[in-house]
Amino acid sequence: MPHEFNSNRYDKMKYRRCGRTGLLLPAISLGAWETFGGYRDAGVAKDCLFRAFDLGITHFDLANNYGTPPGNAEIVCGKIVKGMPRDELIISSKAGYRMWPGPYGEWGSRKYMIASCDQSLKRMGLEYFDIFYSHRPDPDTPLEETMAALDQLVRQGKVLYVGVSSYSGAQFADAVRICERMSLSPITIHQPYYNMLSRGIETDLLSQAERSGTGVIPFCPLASGMLTDKYIGGDIPAESRAAQKWGKEWVANNLNSEKLARLKALNTMAAQRGQSLAQLALAWTLRLPAITSALIGASSVEQIEENAAALDNLEFTDAEFQTIENILK
Repeated sequence: MPHEFNSNRYDKMKYRRCGRTGLLLPAISLGAWETFGGYRDAGVAKDCLFRAFDLGITHFDLANNYGTPPGNAEIVCGKIVKGMPRDELIISSKAGYRMWPGPYGEWGSRKYMIASCDQSLKRMGLEYFDIFYSHRPDPDTPLEETMAALDQLVRQGKVLYVGVSSYSGAQFADAVRICERMSLSPITIHQPYYNMLSRGIETDLLSQAERSGTGVIPFCPLASGMLTDKYIGGDIPAESRAAQKWGKEWVANNLNSEKLARLKALNTMAAQRGQSLAQLALAWTLRLPAITSALIGASSVEQIEENAAALDNLEFTDAEFQTIENILK
């Protein structure tokens, strides 16, 4: 029998307009990087995607190179979304990293972008992507070519909206100007790295995105798990990515004593607000009007439920903002 999803799934989720477009995204989106089709199997992926949708999370983010081996996340998630109402979903993918041997298997050429999108659609069993990204800027291919390739995918009906990921503010501004000058499909969304511990986009990218009417969806808003209570006690949970994929060295290299002290201070503040550290970090990320959605990764239903509950308390007092600034500095 077909799965019956929660009939009240849209009641609590908050949706935000993506820049100046008609596209609405849930304030929390779910990504598949390193989890689904990677170190989490298809059963866990199905449970997570179904539960996310029951909570009103309609946006699932993938890329051609996600999973083990690369591409497996699209295969796994493609089978799952076949059991979901396609027209209620926003499904995104990306092209930019190496996917096959030879000179045409990565970066941003028209050859690679078109071929990669076709492969991703085939892996997922979809007719189109709602959003398709240039996953990273190509230092050697003219930006005009990459943007024109994305526009070609829109004109072919394979993509509805186009985006870029990990472009600097200057690179993004150049891409916007190129799209305007060449009358190409506008950049609807930018996906940068951003969280409490890495705030570089505040100085250049966010203002550029607001001026161009482009949405922003940060990836790693929880700093790959650092902005949770997983590692505060010094132990590495057996079910975590650090234990199953990255190893103790990753934690040692990314969690020095100074950073640990900051995390403990933030965790104390979160408890005072009736939140977990992860919920505090997500609420803080969503404080900015330019941010359309926070893109989380999750390896369990419980993590998705905890992260979605961050939306129950998005308000900060001026004193709380100042306390956070003092901690982060």
